[in-house]
Amino acid sequence: MLTRRRFIAISAALAPSMALAQRPDLHVETGVALGAKVTLRLQHPQAPQLAALAMAEIRRLERVFSLYLPDSALVRLNRDGTLPEPPFELLECLAIAGSVHAASEGRFDPTVQPLWRAEAAAREAGTPPSDADRARAGALIGWAAVRLEPEAIALRPGMGLTLNGIAQGYIADRVAALLAGHGLTRALIDTGEMVALPEGDWPVQLEAGGSLALRNRALATSAPLGMTFGGDGVSSHILDPRTARPVLSPWRSVSVSAPSAALADALSTAACLSENRETITKICRSFPSATLESAVPV
Repeated sequence: MLTRRRFIAISAALAPSMALAQRPDLHVETGVALGAKVTLRLQHPQAPQLAALAMAEIRRLERVFSLYLPDSALVRLNRDGTLPEPPFELLECLAIAGSVHAASEGRFDPTVQPLWRAEAAAREAGTPPSDADRARAGALIGWAAVRLEPEAIALRPGMGLTLNGIAQGYIADRVAALLAGHGLTRALIDTGEMVALPEGDWPVQLEAGGSLALRNRALATSAPLGMTFGGDGVSSHILDPRTARPVLSPWRSVSVSAPSAALADALSTAACLSENRETITKICRSFPSATLESAVPV
């Protein structure tokens, strides 16, 4: 059964990463968040201690967003259908998700989790879901049925949420805020989505060619076929809430930059469900400073 959706489709990731890693003033720390590799590149006299704080924050946030830790906030919400006194981070992340859902006309929809479960279970048994399976799962999809209140988050019976298309970006944002709060101004946080702090340019090589100098900004990339159900190379890990099927995307990868990694993450996912560049650009224009950086056709 598949676990994570993330596949980093930035062709060579950080183009100068080897050269940067050799700099004596650059501390590089690696770990894992939500099943994906995390790399922190920090320039600060107390970089090792700050990196330890950042990794602790990542572990804390995993207990909010993980679909696999048995007592995470998201697991409890999906299991019980309601979550009293939800963590602020979950509410904030879901609010961002809701804004992208609206701007993308439903392309981005965290309520596809029942479809993910049906797809993964069927593929594990060696066959795609039946039309009846898809119809049952599809009937449980619908962002309008999610109730977000500071007192509680509630779902319609049978529903479930996945934040695989936004949580890694959100975690990158929170880590960036934590480090900035401790006085760090030069860093690149990479949780599968990237955030650069205000000082210094971090050149990133895009799959479409060329590079992007990342500074005080975030970048996210989604690749529809970067991970597929059953490893068949065809059934995308990105699910289309409109068809209750893996998306048949015209894009090999899409990269979006934005002021926050959570927003860039969600927008790059929505872009994979968009038919043309004009639609992606229109969705991005709903948010100040969000930019389509690259869309590589299949």
